[in-house]
Amino acid sequence: MNKIDLGYDTINLGHGSGGLMTRDLLDKIIFETFSNPYLDQKHDGSIIQMDGKMAISTDSFVVSPIFFKGGNIGDLAINGTVNDVAMCGAIPEFLSLAFIVEEGLAIGDFIKIVETIKETADKSGVKIITGDTKVVERGKGDKIFINTTGFGKVHPKADISAKKIKPGDKIIISGPIAQHGMAIMSQRDGLEFESSIESDTTNLNFLVSKLLDSFGDKIHLFRDPTRGGLASVLSEIASDIQMGVNIIESKLPIDDQVAAACEMLGLDPLFVANEGIFVSIVDPEIEAEIIELMQKDDKGKRAICIGEITEEHPNKVVMHSVIGGKRMVTPLLGEQLPRIC
Repeated sequence: MNKIDLGYDTINLGHGSGGLMTRDLLDKIIFETFSNPYLDQKHDGSIIQMDGKMAISTDSFVVSPIFFKGGNIGDLAINGTVNDVAMCGAIPEFLSLAFIVEEGLAIGDFIKIVETIKETADKSGVKIITGDTKVVERGKGDKIFINTTGFGKVHPKADISAKKIKPGDKIIISGPIAQHGMAIMSQRDGLEFESSIESDTTNLNFLVSKLLDSFGDKIHLFRDPTRGGLASVLSEIASDIQMGVNIIESKLPIDDQVAAACEMLGLDPLFVANEGIFVSIVDPEIEAEIIELMQKDDKGKRAICIGEITEEHPNKVVMHSVIGGKRMVTPLLGEQLPRIC
């Protein structure tokens, strides 16, 4: 596909004009890559039949740089929205896809991103059924921004709601924290440093579906700790349920290299973004079983219980440190890592 000749090496304003250049771009790259019965109609939208409760989630992606270790803005855009739908207890099926492209983006880079999107959508089991492409003047964007909206039917056994959380519920995380954020920072202009850290971006929908198949309404909440990291998600949960959250520092999974990079940059890994892990808050009676099932899956093999819900210190997250003390984990103020996803 990289050998496609559009007559230009870069995207220019004509590709967003709605005329012949737009049609050329869509026909040779977009429609050819994502061909399916819905998109092949080339209509203003798609008509789908969905019965029962449906989850819908939308997200925009402005990550910089657009190519990074472990992925690019393309797989980030698909995995991010697929995972958001899955966190609702739903099975993602369809996506919309919209590009805002800056004039001057290399056609080869655009094609590489589109190809990654196709591969990632296929791995996630979702179809792209509608979309849009706009081009802005040079200097009015930053290479490429992407918006995706996901749709999926709610799993028949799911009953995901913060209202179901109760004291004693266990907090389980599916894998190591802070990998995505530190992968981005290692390649950010002005902050580059030698590192083999890769983004953890991946789809989590199949693992989530397995857990719902086995444990149903014993799972009270799913959340993915993306922007703001684990600390922000737990702080939001504590505030929403007006109960406390206890976490144990020694249980937090973090790779040594990631921890060292955080220390070097003066960043708290609890606040660093993740793109391939999720938090489950579950009935304590299934703690051991759900961890065992998660650990049988590559995307949950380092799953661990990191704490529990408590009636003490309502609305607050408290971390029990490795030296025996306690630390209040406050919500993130401002932006620690801009344009991380």
